[in-house]
Amino acid sequence: MVSESWSSWAVGEAVGEALERIDRIDPRLCAFIEVWHADALERARTVDTQLPLAGLPFAVKGPTGIRSYAARRLIAAGAVPVGSTAVPGPGTYWQTWGLGAHGRTVNPYRADRTPGGSSAGSAAAVAAGLVPLATGSDGAGSVRIPAAWCGVFGLKTTNGLLPTPDRTGLASAGVLTRRVADARRYLRYVLDGYEAAAGAWVPPTAPVPATYSPDLGFARTDPAVEAVVRAAVDRLAAAGAVRLDEAPGSSLSLLDPREAWSAVRGGDPSGGAGAGAREENDRRLDAYFARTPLLLTPVTPNRPHGHEGPGADVYSTALTWAFNLSGHPAASLPAGFTPDGCPVGLQLVAARGADVPLLDIAGAAEAVLPIVRP
Repeated sequence: MVSESWSSWAVGEAVGEALERIDRIDPRLCAFIEVWHADALERARTVDTQLPLAGLPFAVKGPTGIRSYAARRLIAAGAVPVGSTAVPGPGTYWQTWGLGAHGRTVNPYRADRTPGGSSAGSAAAVAAGLVPLATGSDGAGSVRIPAAWCGVFGLKTTNGLLPTPDRTGLASAGVLTRRVADARRYLRYVLDGYEAAAGAWVPPTAPVPATYSPDLGFARTDPAVEAVVRAAVDRLAAAGAVRLDEAPGSSLSLLDPREAWSAVRGGDPSGGAGAGAREENDRRLDAYFARTPLLLTPVTPNRPHGHEGPGADVYSTALTWAFNLSGHPAASLPAGFTPDGCPVGLQLVAARGADVPLLDIAGAAEAVLPIVRP
């Protein structure tokens, strides 16, 4: 079900090819809620070929995704939306994190496993090569987790960088792509001021200082997941992409943010019973990024679970939702596969507002970590 990366497109042709692939593959994948054949073909026929993204097919997350700020900006740059992707269906909290037009969304690598969520269909569609880019949103890991479990790249932008309808402030816009270069293209055309931010950023000529934490001090990380991510981090260090500081006390340790996240999501902006933990985590994060530009962790402590659920007291969000509370940009980069064929993601976290540098660092890391896909 998994195909090669989409490396280029021709105006008009790419949209037709994307629609053909969706028609052929999606009855098994169930990544789409709706496919807009007629509208997409008409847009492709009439698009201004001088626009920078003319004819690029893309998918939007969920039934309201076409109205998102990012979708509107992509369309203005000439990209063509081909359909809306699966999100959790009513009453299917654990059974599936994606409910498409043909049934529950499956993981492109293992149909017996979930693709993650809530940007489930977006990740599955990109991983299977149906579209080169799909929009997402991330309130607790909803871009990074499906990106990790479907073996694609996923970016959660700095909270507030792009408009979002989420009143809690936890969710931020994101994107899922096969390659970092496509995520950079997304940010270039949806973010006002991108050129200024990119111009102010000087890519490092030396390895980027970083630390690695397998658990952020509190999560219970699956040894198989940790082994894949640790091996990827070691390859980055050996290649000179990062310079790991492994001195005692250099790595970041946080307090479990579960109570604070739940309280904010429930409408208490103070964090409720978790307010103290949130304040302490913010203090530790500020101190960390004042001295070190990059944090590396697994995206999830567990591998993709079955459609019946992860089991009691298993939080796939354990390593992601702290950065929704803090607002930091974070990305998921494919790190490899567990012995049973499950994709694993490496999480890269940077200082607030450092989205452009984060993408450049992720691109350098991607060059060191070519993924041999099963």
